[in-house]
Amino acid sequence: PLASSSLKVYPACKLTGNEPLTILPLTSEMEEAAVKAHYKVCDRLKLEKKQRRMCRRDPGVAETLMEAISMSALECQYQFRFERWNCTLEGRYRASLLKRGFKETAFLYAISSAGLTHAMAKACSAGRMERCTCDEAPDLENREAWQWGGCGDNLKYSNKFVKEFLGRKPNKDLRARVDFHNNLVGMKVIKAGVETTCKCHGVSGSCTVRTCWRQLSPFHEIGKQLKQKYETSLKVGSTTNEATGEGDISPPKKSIPGHSDQIPRTTDLVYIDDSPSFCLMSRYSPGTSGRKCYKDKNCDSICCGRGHNTQSRVVTRPCQCQVRWCCYVECKQCTQREEVYTCKD
Repeated sequence: PLASSSLKVYPACKLTGNEPLTILPLTSEMEEAAVKAHYKVCDRLKLEKKQRRMCRRDPGVAETLMEAISMSALECQYQFRFERWNCTLEGRYRASLLKRGFKETAFLYAISSAGLTHAMAKACSAGRMERCTCDEAPDLENREAWQWGGCGDNLKYSNKFVKEFLGRKPNKDLRARVDFHNNLVGMKVIKAGVETTCKCHGVSGSCTVRTCWRQLSPFHEIGKQLKQKYETSLKVGSTTNEATGEGDISPPKKSIPGHSDQIPRTTDLVYIDDSPSFCLMSRYSPGTSGRKCYKDKNCDSICCGRGHNTQSRVVTRPCQCQVRWCCYVECKQCTQREEVYTCKD
């Protein structure tokens, strides 16, 4: 646990920009988490031995892992909100999915590694980590960068951490190689989305001094790209590289109708098992019975031919809102009738 005597406490509203980056919280919850015994958080995450050790060595890691898990799950649910499988991750469904090599599992591995890479890079630049900062300066502080806002997301450290956290490339087991491959796809999407942002400084906005930093794409954009990769994911099998004796991912040995024999690229999501329909309740999902759908958008698809029920209801919502000085929003209440569609049993 973190020794409380090692922390300096600064007044919440008197930050000068000269404090160590590791104690500059983004929110009060983060400050509280830094003071608490993060060992317990690491233990609750049910990590492997090496991962737990990495989690414990920096108080910021546990919080970043929690943030990455939440962010990845929410993005998965958003991207699949109109699908039969809507990223239901309650205990038994998640565990059963992860035991199989479905394309949905491929997406879960990719969005999880992307989430951790994104969250760790942001945590470094926000000053929440002890072992990294925005530019990996030797003293872990770059006063000028912090003052000017030229503090880039630390993708270099994040990639290094995530690769070590996820482990080395397996040689023989196909499923392990597929999971490792999909983890890397998530990380590569993050890297491909890095943009350089610059800010000018000088008299009257002249650009006599320019500060630039690297910034990651919003995570919604990452999720969107991974969903597109899910749509074009490739089914694979295993072959042995004669030169190295190691296993390679390749198209299935038997040609499968409706499946491409295309050799997967390093940026393609890959899977080994055909997905179930997700129409009925099973170990993998609760099915689509009772699911809300959108009549002209996805009812036919997610209701699996069973049809849908139509229910009419009256709803009241804020409308015609106006901002009033100072400082509130004034709205009228509008009532309207709407129809709700749900899949039949």
